[in-house]
Amino acid sequence: MVTPTAKRKAVAHLIGVHGMSERRGCKAIGCCRMTIRYQTSRVDDAELRQRMWAIAHERRRFGYRRLHVLLKREAIWSITRSCSGSIARSG
Repeated sequence: MVTPTAKRKAVAHLIGVHGMSERRGCKAIGCCRMTIRYQTSRVDDAELRQRMWAIAHERRRFGYRRLHVLLKREAIWSITRSCSGSIARSG
């Protein structure tokens, strides 16, 4: 399975080097044009990740749910519990 990022790079290569149109490049790769045009809306959570890591090492027994409660008490971040869980899993 190829990631959308790899598909974007491949189509960009076809467009830049070989002078293909976006439509033709997508057809050659076999992907949808919306995959190429999609803009991610992900925010940079490096500071949040660092703060969560600091709290987790300070209180080693706490899981992501309790870390989430502590982060909400700080009132700096407004994230969902599932988002804090995915951040905790990713390291």
